[in-house]
Amino acid sequence: MDIITEIENVFERFRNIPYLGEGCTQLEHALQTAREAEKAFASDELITAALLHDIGHMVHELPMEDENYVGFWNQDDTHEVIGEKWLARGFPDAVTQPVRWHVLAKRYLVATDPEYHGLLTAASAHVLELQGGPMTAAECAEFEGHPWAQDAIAVRRWDDAAKTAGRHTPDLPHYLEIAKRCAKVSAT
Repeated sequence: MDIITEIENVFERFRNIPYLGEGCTQLEHALQTAREAEKAFASDELITAALLHDIGHMVHELPMEDENYVGFWNQDDTHEVIGEKWLARGFPDAVTQPVRWHVLAKRYLVATDPEYHGLLTAASAHVLELQGGPMTAAECAEFEGHPWAQDAIAVRRWDDAAKTAGRHTPDLPHYLEIAKRCAKVSAT
């Protein structure tokens, strides 16, 4: 099975699962994040990263205690690492690395932008603490030197703007066509 079909199957399975207490579903959040990237005239790779930034929440091997992932969400699940590794089978670094770094981007923004923490939803602020809270000055300096930092910050900001139930977006096939354009040719 190719990676695009796998992604389609994952979203079909999780399309109606609530997203982290935000009032929207997993699929709505993914589509809205991709739409934010598209509105910003991002590259195909960044639109795809935006669409798939939380796929690690859906492809993990941990048991789900209920449909809201209560046990899963209440731990530092490293979904960004799980997602990056899962996506690396079929996508280049320009897709996988913003996925890998988007949680660190949140920690960075909280530490460096005085207004950013106020933009977080209650659920996102709670998860931030599980993810390590604001970065230290040394962590910020290290993050700033990373080649994918700016792309990860972009994905993070689009993520934060993508939590509205019922918001109209293009459908999943629209974004899967974009993802196909940046998938590795031999991806399986």
